[in-house]
Amino acid sequence: MKLRSAIYLASAALALAALTLAGSLPSDAADKVDPVADAKAFRKFFTDKFPKVKLEDFVNGPYSMNEDLYRQWQEKEQFPPYEFSLEMGKEMFSKPFKNGKTYADCFPNGGIGVRQNYPYFDEKEGKVITLELALNRCREANGEAPYSYVRDEMAALTAYMAFTSRGKPMDIKIPDDPRALAAYENGKEYFYTRRGQLNFSCATCHVQSPGERIRAEILAPALGILNAMPIYRSEWSGMGTTSRRFTTCNSQIRGVPFSPQDDEYRNVEYYLSYVSNGLPISGPGARP
Repeated sequence: MKLRSAIYLASAALALAALTLAGSLPSDAADKVDPVADAKAFRKFFTDKFPKVKLEDFVNGPYSMNEDLYRQWQEKEQFPPYEFSLEMGKEMFSKPFKNGKTYADCFPNGGIGVRQNYPYFDEKEGKVITLELALNRCREANGEAPYSYVRDEMAALTAYMAFTSRGKPMDIKIPDDPRALAAYENGKEYFYTRRGQLNFSCATCHVQSPGERIRAEILAPALGILNAMPIYRSEWSGMGTTSRRFTTCNSQIRGVPFSPQDDEYRNVEYYLSYVSNGLPISGPGARP
């Protein structure tokens, strides 16, 4: 209860102040759109806060926070709970649509080893395109009905595509386009904005309190948090997509979630992925 109260009272402004005090975020960085400075400060904050954690291990979320949890993760990886989804995704990915085409026809390099490039900013459309959105657009373009963004089919497909990209560094681009910069900035604003009856922001848990417990859950650091998506969660007894994670987080703070793949969620995914550039893709992941 003590921890919960502390988290409740902490503010997003304090999170930004913490990043500033970490030494590499200029005092006016929060007022300027400077993704390069943001990413540098973001990484420094976490590496300073957790000096014993190897940079590449932040993608393992709560399992990176201490040696006991890390050993649990290593043991879990021997018989990964997401394996059923991975096999399902591989089969789905190669199965032709009714018109004979496959997902491979919709993606660069046949969709293999490309997870690290999503989400990207589409200059023609002027919007952020996530992997989940691209998969459903592929289905619709080939006469198939879209999948739910929070159900097993989407999780399986993204699990397979993430697995083929494991170890590749996240490589999100922000093109020289004011709309792309605006999308990034809107995602950043969303990340630090409090909402819901509990008045939490994303940063409240994942910047201020990673490694601490909220109820039975150990909070993951925001650095590299999306590199492991989709994830198997024990509390779900199943797989979850990035969309499911965002909407669930909003519900947990007693807020009203947006619809999956709304601009707000796509933009915050863009922001969080960009500031984790260089960290390896580790999905599909598993969490307590």
